Amino acid sequence: MWRYLAGGIAILLVIAAGVLLVRMPARSVSPLRAAPAADQIAGMEPLPDTVPEASPKTREQKRFNRYDKDRNALITREEYLASRRKAYARLDVDKDGRLSFPEWAVKSTDKFTLADADKSGTMTATEFVATAPKRKAAVRVTCPPAAAGAAREEDEG
Repeated sequence: MWRYLAGGIAILLVIAAGVLLVRMPARSVSPLRAAPAADQIAGMEPLPDTVPEASPKTREQKRFNRYDKDRNALITREEYLASRRKAYARLDVDKDGRLSFPEWAVKSTDKFTLADADKSGTMTATEFVATAPKRKAAVRVTCPPAAAGAAREEDEG
């Protein structure tokens, strides 16, 4: 019996809280900043007349240009295979024109040897992290935080 009474009181409290929340006036905070005063506008730099445009070269155009060594807008078989030949030549240690399995696997075995820090012949999860391919760092443009601009406006106002 007490459970039913406690449940009924809880339901009434929830309904009362909902009514209070619905009838409460909403506060609106505008996310836009107030317009700067005339004396602040005078000190600002004017906006450029033109919109900056991205470079016309796309990723594929840049990739194409890496292969097109003579810049004639055509990739010959020799130009296409040049990077492969260089990689093959680096692996062909004895320069016999053939890759044996040890020559082919040397990069992997060297990577394993470097990663196996404790020289146990096995890699732990922390050692395995060292085998991840190295990625080029992406260029990131950082903008000043919005809070700095808001703090400056409060100091001036």
